[in-house]
Amino acid sequence: MTEPSFTVAVIDPSRARAAILEEGLRAAGIAHVVIIPDTADLPAQVAALNPDVVVIHLESPSRDILEQMSGLSRHVERPVAMFVDRSDVPMMQAAVDAGISAYVVDGLHPQRIRSILDIAILRFQAFARLQRELVEARGELADRKIVERAKGILMAARSMSEEDAYKLMRRKAMNEKRKIADIARAIVTTADLFG
Repeated sequence: MTEPSFTVAVIDPSRARAAILEEGLRAAGIAHVVIIPDTADLPAQVAALNPDVVVIHLESPSRDILEQMSGLSRHVERPVAMFVDRSDVPMMQAAVDAGISAYVVDGLHPQRIRSILDIAILRFQAFARLQRELVEARGELADRKIVERAKGILMAARSMSEEDAYKLMRRKAMNEKRKIADIARAIVTTADLFG
């Protein structure tokens, strides 16, 4: 999954731990590793760097860091692997809520870094796919609702059957090379204006 041309941002206030991560990444064939030692304004720093993957290593993540990571996940949309020395269940839940793709407790071993990054990337991609599918499903549901409402308006205004109302919208959509949902929105908008 990871490729040598990837840019990996390593966020770690400890230079010694960052060096271990960097060594593990380079040993795994990742050539471009950038260390971010300061955790202040992480979303802006990471956005400016625009890495392919973010790796963060902390002794114990604070709520502030997790809030920044949540903002990072929403704005930068990159896989994030977090290594921590110690944690508890509420902190793990907060990490999941923040969009962390891989959360590893007491497991920073250079030979495992590549496989952990690969799983973080795969989880991130799976989650992104699910998010897209959810947005599409919500859009389709909204389109169905508007089409049903437009059919009702046509049925009442023109004393036509449901089937005839749908055929009329479909014919108009085909003639104008538009979607039926767009025609339905126009009907609903017009009815609301004159209703």
